[in-house]
Amino acid sequence: MSVPRARLLDLMRARCELFATTFNPEGIRTGNKILRQRLKGPALASYYPRKIVTFRQFQDAFKPLELEVDNEEEIDRLEHIAAYATLFP
Repeated sequence: MSVPRARLLDLMRARCELFATTFNPEGIRTGNKILRQRLKGPALASYYPRKIVTFRQFQDAFKPLELEVDNEEEIDRLEHIAAYATLFP
């Protein structure tokens, strides 16, 4: 004596609700296996060393000594913006 498919599906649906799993009677690939995995971002981020000092912190460290430190990248960026502004007013 076989059990009707509709009854088996109801049993599967109830089991999925009880155990908080995904009801997928057709067996369609949903990606749940990938989504359940732990995230890799924190592991990858911890691989690289943290920045020790930013340029702004470096400048602030030398302010009490009244030493002036030039940020060449920032100066180049401002010059580029000024040149661009003259070309396209």
